[in-house]
Amino acid sequence: MHGEKGIELLREAARSQDVLLPFNEDQVRQTLEETKQLWEKNRQEVAELSSATVTPSIAYRHAAVERNKRCMLAYINARMEKIRNMRWQFGAVLPPEIKANLCEPEQEFFTKYNRILVNYMASIDTDITEDLAPPRSLYVDVRVKQDYGELELPDGDVVQLKVGTQYHLPRSICEQLINQGILEHVQS
Repeated sequence: MHGEKGIELLREAARSQDVLLPFNEDQVRQTLEETKQLWEKNRQEVAELSSATVTPSIAYRHAAVERNKRCMLAYINARMEKIRNMRWQFGAVLPPEIKANLCEPEQEFFTKYNRILVNYMASIDTDITEDLAPPRSLYVDVRVKQDYGELELPDGDVVQLKVGTQYHLPRSICEQLINQGILEHVQS
């Protein structure tokens, strides 16, 4: 049946709501091939017709072409939304296991989106990625989940972030490290 490959792309996008699976290049390529074949069949049939009438088979194939196109665009849009959300979640650097699932144009998109966001934040002189939820206090208790090294605080103090250590630090410094999984917020 026509359009099954495109529908499979949508099913994949729906199944992977919380994770970003590798770009399904094979399924996209198969959908494109099917679309090209349908388009070519329509072009040939239209060329053979003497009148300007549209036959049911032409209308059917054209509907399948449009459906495939919408399915591929929806698949790509769903992936772009996930990538945009990951910029806000992880910051300017994606974890390697996520970056490995991006195809080259998606990596390019992430880089350009990041650049646009950084330029905007510089123009308004505010880091809008810092506090995504209103803070309850200016300082938070955090536990180090993975070694990070030295972290310099705004007052000039330097703390050594080693696994298992716990600190009471300014929220503005910790937010990005918490999102990256280096620190863990400890509820008191």
